[in-house]
Amino acid sequence: MAKPKFGFYWCSSCGGCEEAIVDLNAKILDVAEKVDIVFWPCAMDFKYDDVHKMKDGELTAVFINGAIRSSEQLEMAQLLRQKAQYVIAFGACSQIGGIPGLANFWDRDSIFESSYGSACPSIDNPDGTRPQVKSQVPEGELELPKFHNTVKSLDQVVEVDYYIPGCSPAPYLTMRAMEAILEDKLPEKGSVLAPNVALCEQCSRKDSKPDKLVMRDIQRISLVDADPERCFLDQGILCMGPVTRAGCTADGEGRCVRVNMPCRGCYGPTSEILDVGAKMTAALGTILGIENEENVKQEEVETLLDKLVDPAGYFYRFSLPVSILQRKQME
Repeated sequence: MAKPKFGFYWCSSCGGCEEAIVDLNAKILDVAEKVDIVFWPCAMDFKYDDVHKMKDGELTAVFINGAIRSSEQLEMAQLLRQKAQYVIAFGACSQIGGIPGLANFWDRDSIFESSYGSACPSIDNPDGTRPQVKSQVPEGELELPKFHNTVKSLDQVVEVDYYIPGCSPAPYLTMRAMEAILEDKLPEKGSVLAPNVALCEQCSRKDSKPDKLVMRDIQRISLVDADPERCFLDQGILCMGPVTRAGCTADGEGRCVRVNMPCRGCYGPTSEILDVGAKMTAALGTILGIENEENVKQEEVETLLDKLVDPAGYFYRFSLPVSILQRKQME
């Protein structure tokens, strides 16, 4: 009996999700015994033509990490969708846009200007040359992928069957997903293959959180000596745990929290949250202790909010492309 065929592809991301496959360690050998990896350009010498030659649905599953930033990535996502029975959005960038999605606070022209124009002090480019999609050289015509104006999540360009969250996904979640595919025990289509509860509910510090949480100050984690046993929010340190899905560790503690860093939100929202940034803004508004408080001066409020550095970038660090905003509207 032929083995199931798996594929892996890397779009706009840092490469950490490719490392997450390697982080399966010895278990990757178990996977290799049960499946044929027929496309993994990051690890082996496969060509796009190899995918074109496949029959529709020939791949049992393809794990695609990274957001969609260029025409090449869009073309490959559409092609792999055609060739695979299951498409898995693997990691935060593929699922919700991730760090590359922060580029949606700008547009293509402003990004090119910062990289190739006067806004970049290390570039000597007096003619203002920009990358061109097509260029003529003595050997013929060269073509580069088109740089799209807007970063998109994978499911904004193709149909996605399942999601594995994280920056990068925890190895145990990856292994569980592969086993579920091989054993035909997948949940309902469209499911996120991670616990559907907020990180705060499983956090090891939750017992230190007071019944009435009030933040009287906003502290930056890099400028304070955080108590490793106490709720970050109770220390005035912003933490995305209330609006972020658990699952980054099997015991629910949280990988970042375990090393005394607040949650950044890379596992995305639970199913009950429509917009991470809006939800966190609302949550912060209820715990800052400003609304309906007597004797609160306007200047005190402004001083407090001034300590909230880059709220848009912080609250939408991983999820801007799938938010209600999706991108900044440029004039």
